[in-house]
Amino acid sequence: MKIASINVNGIRDAVDRGFLDWLANQDADVVCVQNLKAKSFELDDSILYPEGYEGYFLDAEQDGFSGVGIYSRKIPKAIMYGLGFPQCDNEARFLQADYERFSIVSFLMPDGSDPDAKAAFMEQYQEYLAKMARKRREYIICGTWHIAHKTIDLANWADNQTTPGFKPEERAWMDQVFGPTGFIDAFREVNRDAGEYTWWPALDQDQPRARQEGWRLDYQVVGTQFRRHVVDAWIDEDATFSEFAPLIVEYDLSL
Repeated sequence: MKIASINVNGIRDAVDRGFLDWLANQDADVVCVQNLKAKSFELDDSILYPEGYEGYFLDAEQDGFSGVGIYSRKIPKAIMYGLGFPQCDNEARFLQADYERFSIVSFLMPDGSDPDAKAAFMEQYQEYLAKMARKRREYIICGTWHIAHKTIDLANWADNQTTPGFKPEERAWMDQVFGPTGFIDAFREVNRDAGEYTWWPALDQDQPRARQEGWRLDYQVVGTQFRRHVVDAWIDEDATFSEFAPLIVEYDLSL
């Protein structure tokens, strides 16, 4: 099973830059997308239902803001829209597709431009993550968490310790997610390489991404029981339809 996650940073702009061509060539079972910046009723059918996929979307109340989606080759048993607290649901940050044995989530954390709003979101989200971890059902939570967890996850960590996305309190929160709460970073289970980034804050399109100072802000977060199912993981730096790069993980499971 191949699952891809990508912050498109505006779905219509991403389509203009080749997102649908990229999607058609992935042979992915599920593709989670974040930061659509468009309401689903505004989108063409070619975006809503690409060949071979069913599309599911959650729209933010504010125009041109946030929004998450899931493209799936197999029709899920159920779709859950939001988590039940206004900051998450009004801003369209959580969409869950339930399959027979597990659920796949498309998730978008606030970016930290409003630190108090991000902190409030993290507090409420932590409560829900703890509930998820206690359930028998397994989850694959895909998306932009807007936190680089370890020093290996950004290029210039020494100069960014007070920068949103790498603050001590944010990293400590991730320590809880990947510790007592009971989740793991699927990417780092099989890929421990440095220089693996999903976002470049000042992307120079004339320079290869590999030469630029990036951050890994995107994750596929799974329960500890899924550790043995992670086969491979990589970042598609050649996909340039967004300032974010797709994070892709293969599991020895099927939908």
